[in-house]
Amino acid sequence: MGKQKYYDTALKQERAVLVGVIRPGERPEETREYLDELAFLVDTAGGLVEHEFTQKMLKPDRATFVGTGKLEEIQAYVKSEEIDMVVFDDELSPSQLRNIERELQVKILDRSNLILDIFAGRAQTAQAKTQVELAQLQYLLPRLTRLWTHLERQKGGIGMRGPGETQIESDRRMILEKIALLKSRLKLIDKQNETQRKNRAQLIRVALVGYTNVGKSTIMNMLSKSEVFAENKLFATLDTTVRKVVIENLPFLLSDTVGFIRKLPHHLVECFKSTLDEVREADVLIHVVDVSHQNFEDQINVVNETLKDLGARDKETIMVFNKIDAYVVPEPDHEDEEPVQLTLEDFKRSWMASNNAPAIFISALHKENLEEFKQLLYDKVVALHTERYPYDKLLY
Repeated sequence: MGKQKYYDTALKQERAVLVGVIRPGERPEETREYLDELAFLVDTAGGLVEHEFTQKMLKPDRATFVGTGKLEEIQAYVKSEEIDMVVFDDELSPSQLRNIERELQVKILDRSNLILDIFAGRAQTAQAKTQVELAQLQYLLPRLTRLWTHLERQKGGIGMRGPGETQIESDRRMILEKIALLKSRLKLIDKQNETQRKNRAQLIRVALVGYTNVGKSTIMNMLSKSEVFAENKLFATLDTTVRKVVIENLPFLLSDTVGFIRKLPHHLVECFKSTLDEVREADVLIHVVDVSHQNFEDQINVVNETLKDLGARDKETIMVFNKIDAYVVPEPDHEDEEPVQLTLEDFKRSWMASNNAPAIFISALHKENLEEFKQLLYDKVVALHTERYPYDKLLY
């Protein structure tokens, strides 16, 4: 018998470099935070970050996003290290994308494209898949010419430009038709969801909101005793999940929604507005914050701005500062001092409590202070239920 051959069928992990522009007035820690988040997005998508490039600029270059010298530096690194893709921290225009790809000769992604790719991999329900496909097509439409740059390299091709343009127009028409079909499909799904929400109208509705990866799904599992998918990745939850929860004698509905993120592509927000109807129509919002994150205040602001865009900023909100077990007081006065961990009482006396009433401090992972959280939530739901249904015997 001949010698057996074995083939490695595992997908090769793509190696990436990141590129960001530092704008006037941007603090170094802000730049670090943006690139760290972009690296986390690449990791979530299954890539491996090898290097980062930054450049201070008044505004990104209209043709190549970064300056010519910086692009040559990136090109040299990409070639010598055999990098698979270059990821930019801002959305690139179609011309920037085309110019950069021509210079670097590798796959070029921007933040929007990367987020869309992650969403495509995470979508489970028909609604989420339709929303993601719609957002991808809307992103692709102005970038169609990028697919036909090979025609530019054909010499002496009289008449070659025509078929390319014809093909682009054909593709554009097909995409526009598909977009119209997906929009009509989403309208039908929205009507079905609206009917479901009307059927649940008698129960008080509570929605978990917050930045991505702050522990919303862990809290959902804890409160509803269900198994909603949760992991330490961005956008682990994409489909809105609704569960019936009972605390003491009182049932209510709890929904877990997609996490927010800074620089979220506008067309993606538009496509997911129907999913976020659970937020708009909720009676109470539980705004979950990862208090151990060094820039959690910025994350709070991003969530509040997104809620404002959705018309849900003025809803009754409980601020839940999660992961208190991982929080340490930043920057001790002396370098030789050990970082200080706060007690639960310290948190209750902090500015976080006084500026965000009602606020609660928990560790969902270690089940710390959960009873106080449940009591606060129960009191809020009881008050709303009593106000809406004053003669409901359920509460007496």
